[in-house]
Amino acid sequence: MELQDSLTTKFERTFTLPKSGIQSHASNLLILDNGDTLCVWFSGTQEGMSDISIFLSRMNNGEETWSEPIRMSSNEGRSDQNPMLFHAPNGDIWLMYTSQDGGNQDTAIVEYRISHDEGKTWDDQKILFNGEQGVFIRQPIVVTDNGEWLLPIFHCVVKNDGKAWDGSYDYSTVRVSSDEFKTFKEYEVPNSLGCVHMDIEKLKSGRYIGLFRSRWADNIYRSYSEDGKTWSEPEKTELPNNNASIQATVLDDGDLVMVFNYSSAKDATSRRTSLYSDGLEDKDADEDSDVPRAFWGAPRAPITVAISEDEGKTWPFKKNIAEGDGYALTNDSKNKKNREFSYPSIKVAKNGNIDVTFTYFRQKIAFVELTEDWIKSEKTVNE
Repeated sequence: MELQDSLTTKFERTFTLPKSGIQSHASNLLILDNGDTLCVWFSGTQEGMSDISIFLSRMNNGEETWSEPIRMSSNEGRSDQNPMLFHAPNGDIWLMYTSQDGGNQDTAIVEYRISHDEGKTWDDQKILFNGEQGVFIRQPIVVTDNGEWLLPIFHCVVKNDGKAWDGSYDYSTVRVSSDEFKTFKEYEVPNSLGCVHMDIEKLKSGRYIGLFRSRWADNIYRSYSEDGKTWSEPEKTELPNNNASIQATVLDDGDLVMVFNYSSAKDATSRRTSLYSDGLEDKDADEDSDVPRAFWGAPRAPITVAISEDEGKTWPFKKNIAEGDGYALTNDSKNKKNREFSYPSIKVAKNGNIDVTFTYFRQKIAFVELTEDWIKSEKTVNE
């Protein structure tokens, strides 16, 4: 199936980015001041394998083609994942990503590279946080009015029971720094077990919202903060989540727009023990624990975009971008068994339109440009 066959309409612009490997996943967008667009993702044979590296492509303002992907990381024997881009106040661009031993996210460290010329050249890769393990990232840094940097992270935790990491004990924190993370303070989001991939956005009221993926594959969760440090306990939104990534951004009019999979465990006919295993598992919890096991394998489709006009309390406007069965019970891209649309990124373009990238069948990264008017037009989906 071609991407165009899965899209729900003809969008302003549609691309698939150049192929960089058998599997491509977890894109993140950055739109520069001159209108150029950068996109990063990870690629190789299969997530968790030692050939998985970070790649970057650029689409120059006014052009309709993406550059050939450039490999941006090199860690022999490790899997590099979840890249994100951040445009610092001094004009530097930061590329940050994780590097871990195979699929063991509890071994992850955070690395970074910096560009001083709008992403044309980059400093060598370096290790952040003194190589602290089990730290994972997905969403960009937010800068407060007083110049502090807020980096949402989640800790990948393994219970001391001899079992490998599967996400069941992960929780979220925010690291706050005023010196580019030479030093920082960490603030835990209370009772955030299972709430990960925290996306922080500054609202039109001046406070902050955090939006979360759920390891339990039930709903997207939200939390609020007045200063980016002290957060309310995450609570469910009306929107479903399938234990897959989400991303939001603030529109020019101050409203929130978010892209995600309109799917949850309720839509799953089977489940997996983890992202890295094709063995199916029906058990919801360990016999000796009241903590539910993370749910893997819920369908990763459709890709849906939604708008909130009340700072994330309700999401009355929803439209599907791409539809399909979202089969995600395997991580096999080589044999083209995976059919997910997932891990989206969303940004407001210089022309006011909305740019979205997402994983297309774990084979390529797809890009669409759409409008706020389209999201708010006609009947909403999934009602």
